[in-house]
Amino acid sequence: MLGPVESQSVSPVFVGRAAELETLHDAFARAAGGDPQALVIGGEAGVGKTRLVEEFAGAAAREGAVVVFGGCVEIGADGLPFAPFSTALRALRRELPEELAAAAAGQEEELARLLPELGETAAARRADRSDEEGMARLFELTARLLERVAADRTVVVALEDLHWADASTRHLLAYLFRTLRTGRLVVLATYRSDDIHRRHPLRPLLAELDRLRTVRRLELGRFNRAEVGRQIAGILACEPDPAQVDAIFERSDGNAFFVEELAVAAHEGSCTGLTDSLRDLLLVRVEGLPESAQRVARIVAEGGSTVEYRLLAAVARLAEDDLIEALRSAVNANILIAAPGGDGYRFRHSLVREAVGDDLLPGERSRLNRRYAEALEADPTLVPADVHVTRLASYWYHAHDPAKALPAVLDASVTARRRHAHSEQLRLLERAMELWDSAPEDVRATLRPVDYTEVYPPCGCDPATKPLRYLDLMAEAAVAGRLCGERERALKITKRALHILEEDGDPLRAAWFWVQRSRLVQAQARGDGWKELATAQQLVRGLPPSEVHAEVLAAAANWSMLRDPGPDAMSAAERAVEYARMVGAEDIELNARLTLGGLMVDAGQIEAGLAQMNEVREEALARGLTAVIGRSHVNLPSVLEGVGRSEEAVGLLREGLRLTQKTGLRDTEAWIWANLAESLISLGRWDEAVEAAVNAQRTGRPAKPHGGGSNSLAHLALSRGEVAAAAGHLASARATYGTHDAVPQSNLPMACLTIGIAAAEGRLLDARAEGDRALSTGFPPGTQRYAWPLLLAAALAESEARAHALPAAQEGRAAYLERLFEAVRKLTTGAPLWLAYDKWTRAELDRAESRATVDTWSDVVTAFEALERPYDLAQVRHRLAEALLEIGGEDERARATELLRLNRATATHLGARPLADATAHLAQRARLSLTAAPPPADPADSLGLTTRERDVLRLVSAGRTNRQIAEELFISPKTASVHVSNILGKLGVSGRGEAAAMAHRMGLFSAETVTSGTRS
Repeated sequence: MLGPVESQSVSPVFVGRAAELETLHDAFARAAGGDPQALVIGGEAGVGKTRLVEEFAGAAAREGAVVVFGGCVEIGADGLPFAPFSTALRALRRELPEELAAAAAGQEEELARLLPELGETAAARRADRSDEEGMARLFELTARLLERVAADRTVVVALEDLHWADASTRHLLAYLFRTLRTGRLVVLATYRSDDIHRRHPLRPLLAELDRLRTVRRLELGRFNRAEVGRQIAGILACEPDPAQVDAIFERSDGNAFFVEELAVAAHEGSCTGLTDSLRDLLLVRVEGLPESAQRVARIVAEGGSTVEYRLLAAVARLAEDDLIEALRSAVNANILIAAPGGDGYRFRHSLVREAVGDDLLPGERSRLNRRYAEALEADPTLVPADVHVTRLASYWYHAHDPAKALPAVLDASVTARRRHAHSEQLRLLERAMELWDSAPEDVRATLRPVDYTEVYPPCGCDPATKPLRYLDLMAEAAVAGRLCGERERALKITKRALHILEEDGDPLRAAWFWVQRSRLVQAQARGDGWKELATAQQLVRGLPPSEVHAEVLAAAANWSMLRDPGPDAMSAAERAVEYARMVGAEDIELNARLTLGGLMVDAGQIEAGLAQMNEVREEALARGLTAVIGRSHVNLPSVLEGVGRSEEAVGLLREGLRLTQKTGLRDTEAWIWANLAESLISLGRWDEAVEAAVNAQRTGRPAKPHGGGSNSLAHLALSRGEVAAAAGHLASARATYGTHDAVPQSNLPMACLTIGIAAAEGRLLDARAEGDRALSTGFPPGTQRYAWPLLLAAALAESEARAHALPAAQEGRAAYLERLFEAVRKLTTGAPLWLAYDKWTRAELDRAESRATVDTWSDVVTAFEALERPYDLAQVRHRLAEALLEIGGEDERARATELLRLNRATATHLGARPLADATAHLAQRARLSLTAAPPPADPADSLGLTTRERDVLRLVSAGRTNRQIAEELFISPKTASVHVSNILGKLGVSGRGEAAAMAHRMGLFSAETVTSGTRS
């Protein structure tokens, strides 16, 4: 390796950028105070982004901050997955080894996908299925890792050259900028703005960052003439000739890098007007090098952003002394510099590298890539292990050798998947499909399925003996597209695959692709996905058990559980469990059992279903199956809430939050927050419920838990009398859920809220119309947990309309009430909560027809007193109080008063203004005082006796002597004597006997109390 060489073209004087540097220093100060900062710096190539960041980094380091850099790496046209983050984390590990290890504790396997030094990844130890939340989990753990490391010290993470970033890096950066909440952390990123054309993949990220108020964007402009003059003076170490400054300023147009190049060229005697372009100026400087140095520069230009010294030596094939001499010439000329870390070389500026690379001939470019690939194949240790596979694939691909490129690209796709870099995996698999027909048949025959794509049947046979097929690549690409969000590309791939399979006659493969299409169609809001699942079921019908068969049945059962629960769904779940057990598909079996447990509860087998779900949760925890753990902590509490066991549900949901936050399951966490809000509402913990609902809206990516959060906020607003706010939250829920996939667990609660809001606004006919729509749709078996509140809301609207004698209530009322009665009669009451809803709804319908009695409402109150639902209990107590007051007896009025006092306390605690108003109005009508009578005054209070003096007087009244009083009260006889004297003075009596008589007359002590003080 070459030692340090002095550089002369970079100005030692930092010029300009005062405003930008001030912004960076302000961000640093804010971060040091615990408020994490995010900045993005843009500017054209050569404008001085790196110099600005280096100036800021130096100042931050002098303030005691830990500063780490990571650069996006370009190899040909390929970016390495997560390269800048891996580099930055590696540097952070060198600077803070103990702190990083502590911050990563317990999550080393996942974080090793970014930093292999942390340990072996889970995917490397076992072939796990594709994880829907794998990438999101990795992102969350990375964000929390940085927050923990920056908890006690300021950390600056600088990521350079975002214009070269791979898709996974862009997604992770966006996630960090959105979710960083705590820590003394500055994350800044730079990019070349002149490279960001209309279709550049960085453009959508920049647009997203513009919408984030937490991200500051800086755009660096070019230098003015005065700044160019100061820069030239710094480079030349003397004041430049004004005419020369004018010429260089005009030629460079204020671009800092070109100013440097032109100043050095002028200093060395070159004429700035000789070259046709600034690009040619850069090449002239390279062409001034010795031939060996030019050759090395061309090799480095094609090798990537940085080329390791040993790899460069293997490709250059020069004697070591000649190589070092060539490198010294290139470094002295400021063409190349030593890479950070000192193990390789890179161009001092990417503009020079691009100029040299663009000057390569096509044959020369492919020949250099072949030599790089051959060198890496011969000695994989020439580059770091975590980039070897990716770089080898890139070199072979750009060497235009399909026979070598196809296997290498497939290996790289596996590495990308194991890092959750699904965007890069998809790109590599599409590259493999591009190479497929060009690769020789004998090469393709040696290939085997390279990975484990969920339950896809590799070749429909033994993958160890049968070669890889083109359809296998399409299956991998379809899953990668779904996981990275490129669902349109995935849909096109599945469509092409199914077209091929029309001629192949392979029902198992076709069924698998139809299941993928079902998921993609739902995700893209193109439909509910049932048509695709039904096709898959038809294809596997009659086939022997297989993982695909089990997956099809499990997917169908889960679909039905959410949309059409009933006997068919139960049957599909049972067969999915059976088939999964037969073929040893553990996670399919557990997911199917979880679905089955929920369906059993819906069917009335409550305890058996809950036991099934609990077993799944415990098995998943024991086996470390993260996805199943997350789903079980969503579904089981949801089912518990559905049968009225809200306290149990909250306990599990809190545990679920702990687990999901620990493992980074942000999407699952969103579902848990939504379910927690629902259970907290039931328990009367409304302020906590608001917090949970807001967290559901802000967490993760799925729309449905966001909609659930809006539903809960609407419910709370309506219950608190904030009708306009409730309508706004309901509108937000409707927009979030959309109309493409009607699911009872979202549609029925929204219909219930629609009825409640319409009734609160006096729009009875609108409330009735919504109820009619719900009744016409019907309530299939398994939807009772959502149907009961809806029927109750409809009955309440009719009951209140009759009580207030609304004229609009009469037309069509009888027929509508009969329809409600009929729906109530048909709906199951297998759980105590459902039975309580049944009694309440029937009572409201009776009230709507003036048939409800005290006994009716007493029965409803008794049903709700056994449940954990204080607001519901208060509402039915109100109805009972009404019924009691209609009778009007003294006992009834006293009982009603007590009920209304309880309701007033409940309404005050919950902030339920409609309940409070109704309680006050009813009490006013009945002329009841809800203010409890004060307790009778203690006669001793008027005498001014202390607690100890009262004890002494009690014993005096019992005839005790001072010594006996002292023994009983564990005080000295002298102290007892003092107390007696004080008592006589306060009572205004002369002796103990008079004191005892006064105590008796005033009734200070009961006879029993006095007697208990005497000894036998």
